[in-house]
Amino acid sequence: MIQVTRTVSIDERAIQQTFIRASGPGGQNVNKVETAVQLRLSLDRAGLLPAVRARLEKLAGRRLTLDGDVLITSQRHRTQERNRAEAMAALLELVRRATVAPIRRVATKPSYGSKLRRLDEKAHRGKIKRGRSVGSDTD
Repeated sequence: MIQVTRTVSIDERAIQQTFIRASGPGGQNVNKVETAVQLRLSLDRAGLLPAVRARLEKLAGRRLTLDGDVLITSQRHRTQERNRAEAMAALLELVRRATVAPIRRVATKPSYGSKLRRLDEKAHRGKIKRGRSVGSDTD
């Protein structure tokens, strides 16, 4: 089990990693060595709570596949080990963010005093604008 937070952990068998060739410049080994890594987290086998899973699916965005897997690719570094560590850190951070439940906003109504102040301000503004018109005989 991979510990994400004190209460949430992921089953190691839910993570599959494959190595692929990285794109872009990389010197003489770019077409020979598979240094980029793809981490695939199977949400069905991860053992996450339904609320955490729903938030993770939403946070994953384009990284969520049609099979319900989260796919993270890392190819910044020239070694498999550093790319693997970076992809794992990105995956754990994504799951960590999904464990935080959003704070629900409680709708409130404006007070009677704030309504009166708003209407007084509107009336005052209208009076100022009426005074700007040409040939005004108000107040």
